[in-house]
Amino acid sequence: MFNLTRRAFGVGLLAAAGFAASFGTTSPAAAQDLKAFNIGYQKTGLPVIARQQQIIEKALADKGVTVKWVEFTAGPPLVEALNVGAIDVGWTGDAPPIFGQSAGANIVYAAALPSNGEGEAIFVKPASPIQSLADLKGKRIGVGKGTSAHNLLVAALEKAGVAFDQVTPVHLSPADAAAAFASDQIDAWAVWDPFFAIAETRYQPRVLARSSDVLKVNTYFLANKDFAKAHPDFVSTTIAALGDAAKWADQNRDKVAEALHEVTGVPLDAQTIAANRTKFGIFPITDEIVAGQQATADRFFKLGLIPKAVRISDAVWTAPGN
Repeated sequence: MFNLTRRAFGVGLLAAAGFAASFGTTSPAAAQDLKAFNIGYQKTGLPVIARQQQIIEKALADKGVTVKWVEFTAGPPLVEALNVGAIDVGWTGDAPPIFGQSAGANIVYAAALPSNGEGEAIFVKPASPIQSLADLKGKRIGVGKGTSAHNLLVAALEKAGVAFDQVTPVHLSPADAAAAFASDQIDAWAVWDPFFAIAETRYQPRVLARSSDVLKVNTYFLANKDFAKAHPDFVSTTIAALGDAAKWADQNRDKVAEALHEVTGVPLDAQTIAANRTKFGIFPITDEIVAGQQATADRFFKLGLIPKAVRISDAVWTAPGN
């Protein structure tokens, strides 16, 4: 398979069967008093707002712990960090926890958030001869393996009647994919905000499909399974705090982009694009949400993209008393 990575993206990837052996590592969360609460986040979305507003820090002020924020460029390495207990909770798209669960990751779904929707797409440069998804046959498409954009690519091709083995996925981190896209070493790119928004400001690309066109999915707030069992109050309090952050974001739309820019350093013009199409919210995981995530997992297994079938309901966390 065509490979352009400058560094081994596999270090953060859960899809390879070789990582299964490392999964099942017991988190130290239950074995010691909690002194630090580690939260994984990416370059956009609700956790970034919560960090900028210090909403979680305020909600946990009486717990006597230090809140530490750890940034990831994509969901797969964040899930791996959750698995080994390097972080306690974190936010990803729909696909990373599926790849993780299939490889035995020590994670649970704690809450659901809105889809990446308009902020995730498959696109090409405006001068590209590729006009539609059907034109991707035989083409090289940059995508992070095990990411939500991977699911978008699979689902969009399926809807367009293009078999997945008729394209060449080029598994790249967002940074490597950006470089490959700039130098025309890939024909198309599937990625989420703010990387999609950055590409829009630089190239005015032709969008072939957005997640909102082909998928009805969610993103997820996840937790290390041992941590959630040992410290359910931290998980519940954080979910409630993220709800407060969502309310702030909806009531202060004019300030959201600046808040995202302040935390991530992503250019303000790109974060403005991303913020304007982001839906904020956090809610319980319903049977309908589980069914949708299960359909995605089944699709991945059918295509041989994950090593074994999974049952999503096995990894759904329930707060004590619920």
